[in-house]
Amino acid sequence: MGHLGFSYMGLLYLILLAVPNLIWTKYQPTDYEALQENKILLMLERAGQVLVSCSVLIFSDLNPRSWSAWSVWLIISVVLMFFYELWWIRYFRSTRTIKDFYSSFWGIPVAGATLPVTAFFLLGLYGKVIWVMLSVIILGIGHIGIHLQHARKLSSNHSNR
Repeated sequence: MGHLGFSYMGLLYLILLAVPNLIWTKYQPTDYEALQENKILLMLERAGQVLVSCSVLIFSDLNPRSWSAWSVWLIISVVLMFFYELWWIRYFRSTRTIKDFYSSFWGIPVAGATLPVTAFFLLGLYGKVIWVMLSVIILGIGHIGIHLQHARKLSSNHSNR
């Protein structure tokens, strides 16, 4: 279930998520505003953002503790957040097109959405906090769903030329 208390790991993850997204507001891809988003997916994404942001801060079980087999989930989660940061670096160094924004990274589709969602889910798994995992599932359905829709639309627009 999870023990209530402050999670500095949750805060760190939120910072790692927020900083590149704040920078992105000044470097959005070309034609980004033209893309329409499914209202249901958008609602799930927004609800998931609030739920994840709150839940990762209030469960101390997400903080590192002594080594165990469960520590592997934390390590994989940290590696995925590192890859997420590398994906952003690649994006900011690119021409910052819409195609760059919905790109894969090391074979991971729509990495800008998939990497952090998976990292947060594994952080919840590491802490054995069902509320974090459920929140991330809601976020993932919306966030990854929107990114996949946009990527498919871009792919079909490109193949129709």
